[in-house]
Amino acid sequence: MRIDILTVLPEMLESPLSCSILKRAQDKGLAEIVVHNLRDYTTDKHRKTDDYPFGGEAGMVMKVQPVDACISHLKSQRHYDEVIFTSPDGETLTQPMANSMSLLENIIILCGHYKGVDYRIREHLITKEISIGDYVLTGGELPAVVIADSIVRLIPGAIGDEQSALSDSFQDNLLAPPVYTRPADYNGWKVPEILLSGHEARIADWRHEQALERTRRLRPDLLD
Repeated sequence: MRIDILTVLPEMLESPLSCSILKRAQDKGLAEIVVHNLRDYTTDKHRKTDDYPFGGEAGMVMKVQPVDACISHLKSQRHYDEVIFTSPDGETLTQPMANSMSLLENIIILCGHYKGVDYRIREHLITKEISIGDYVLTGGELPAVVIADSIVRLIPGAIGDEQSALSDSFQDNLLAPPVYTRPADYNGWKVPEILLSGHEARIADWRHEQALERTRRLRPDLLD
């Protein structure tokens, strides 16, 4: 899988994309994540990527030209399954969405910034808009990392224990059950006896019951 991220602040992406699972997946050749500075695709000497909005509204708006030039350049080299725009009014990112996108081959993620992007970008260049929650951030760089991480960790081989990813919260619309590790008794705080029993079927039932209970209590909307 290849993920191309378009941004005006590439330095915001350097650290998170070079750590942990994202780094290991790239080192293994399972994923390629390439960051593009939109200023490199401008045509004026000041490398300007934004301008004042028509109509006199406050704030600055990302220009069409650099975004179109970058996307056109990338599309001349390969086919892209999705061109994603990180937007607070996009479709909320979910685990099923991440599962589906992990099967794609090439993705572009455009990071929004300033007041927003010229709406013609969204009308003519974007195929999917994604939000990571009902709040506004300074830019789309952090959402782009969240999207990339949610996708790449699902690629076979990215995580040492692939079953671990399949048992994460939200994979079956349930929160994950409690997990414990050694010691079994810490200052009188004990691990549930069922987990020490070695009875796999009963442990599986207990985990499912715990997942249901936690979901009913913490996220009943998932059961709806």
